[in-house]
Amino acid sequence: MTAPAPVRWVDSHCHIQPGHGHDTVDESDATVRRAEAAGVAWMVCVGTDLPTSVRALDLADRHATVFATVGLHPHDASKFSVEWAQLSALASAPRVVAIGEAGFDLHYEYSPRDEQELAFRAHIALSKRVDRALVIHTREAWDDTFRVLADEEAPERTIFHCFTGGPEEARRALDLGAYLSFSGIVSFRNAHDVRAAAAMAPADRVLVETDSPYLTPEPHRGKDNEPALVGAVGAALAAARGTDDATIAALTRENAARAFGV
Repeated sequence: MTAPAPVRWVDSHCHIQPGHGHDTVDESDATVRRAEAAGVAWMVCVGTDLPTSVRALDLADRHATVFATVGLHPHDASKFSVEWAQLSALASAPRVVAIGEAGFDLHYEYSPRDEQELAFRAHIALSKRVDRALVIHTREAWDDTFRVLADEEAPERTIFHCFTGGPEEARRALDLGAYLSFSGIVSFRNAHDVRAAAAMAPADRVLVETDSPYLTPEPHRGKDNEPALVGAVGAALAAARGTDDATIAALTRENAARAFGV
């Protein structure tokens, strides 16, 4: 009897470069090796400012299973005037598959709202200019996010990273043709709205991510998160959709390849 093929995952959003909870020792190469051993086919390492974008691209240049994004997280939007020219110059690098993460974070508002909006609009324009996906971060800012996307016209390949909305927000995003990327939150006991959104999303519009080192999925809560755990996120997404892990792994892998142009 032939053994079933191993399940292969794509982690569509992780922060494994130095600067994201990995400040004392650079363990990024070891993290990539553990992910590969755990069945991760490839992963997207996300930049949140100029230094982390450079490090993401450096990691992608070293590993065939890693791709990079370049951008300014809403927390870092105040760096726009200083860093944007250099970030824009990185955007066309062959291993860069997306622009962002960018958008609004009105929970903390570490950068003023108007600066977040200016940066977000610039990311949208850049993603179109260099034909890369747009990765969106939105927290407590659905109306502002959709307002700007309506003004600027969402890029053809738009990804709502760490989707935390319910069916209503999912429908608004899906009506733009966007992808919904589900993190470990989909496994959390009280995340009923997120699971409802996961259940109603079309099969060709869902992705899985760890957002590591943050948001460790069940049953690994209390441990450091990393791409090697993306299968646990996938299992929770599969349960929400009433299907099996292998099916979710295959369709999210195909969706990621289409979304990121890999």
